[in-house]
Amino acid sequence: MSLFLLTLGFGIVTSAVLALAAVGLSLQFGVTNYVNFAYGAFLAFGMFFTYTAQSALHMPIVLAGVFGTLATGVVALVVDTLILEPFVRRGTSGFFLLIVTFGLSLILLNLVQAIWGVGFDQYNVAAGSPITLGPFSFTAAQIGVVAVAVLTMVAVHLLLTRTTLGRAMRAMSDNAPLARATGIDTRSVTRWTWFISGCLAGLGGITLALNTVEFQAFTGNTFLFVIFAAVILGGIGQIYGAMIGAVIIGLVVNFAGMVISSAYDLDAAFAVLVLVLLLRPQGIIPTLGKA
Repeated sequence: MSLFLLTLGFGIVTSAVLALAAVGLSLQFGVTNYVNFAYGAFLAFGMFFTYTAQSALHMPIVLAGVFGTLATGVVALVVDTLILEPFVRRGTSGFFLLIVTFGLSLILLNLVQAIWGVGFDQYNVAAGSPITLGPFSFTAAQIGVVAVAVLTMVAVHLLLTRTTLGRAMRAMSDNAPLARATGIDTRSVTRWTWFISGCLAGLGGITLALNTVEFQAFTGNTFLFVIFAAVILGGIGQIYGAMIGAVIIGLVVNFAGMVISSAYDLDAAFAVLVLVLLLRPQGIIPTLGKA
């Protein structure tokens, strides 16, 4: 039972990290309607912007995390404005945009390596004593990760349901030409979406780095497959589906490591992905709510 509860605790933390990244990717896809394979590079930027803010600028980890999150949002906005938006204006198909983002991923990841190197780094965060919450035992960093994820999911929900920008995002997700015809500034909404998606990617990268302790340029890209599994499981473009998909995949990955071996945890995510694509490609919760 103790091993089960320990694994469940790790699964909750993994789900929190995964939810941040999956919601950002799902939000971007829901509004733009094309897949961004460079998303893993945005996670890496979030990790290393925060690392630089803490190690070079001597910011505390919370302030460094805020800096890293916002800086990654700016990077995502610049990438969309200078590189991807011109392709969209020309009417480039989703398939070719997928190829563009794949090539962009290689360029950005090599840029990260050129700037920060190929070795492993870690944040200066005190380990501290484990904190017991009911049957679970977490570190302070793990509790912080879960708390940040919960607050962020609430913020995303309020954004989509209580703000003009959120309603415009949902309108574009449902029918972009109709949204444009009703007077919505779709270009502005798309740019805000990229900034918010980039912020969520940066925050996902930061929490992933805290969870794995050590990280390098390709850490986020390795995690990208698990993010896609959560997004597809919940339903592509479904924000609330991505949240639930993240919880399911996070638990599956950790329990697979307990039952089989930690070497096969990503294989478990792949198995879930294949089953969903074969049996229910629209996702398990296709009507729960789109961006």
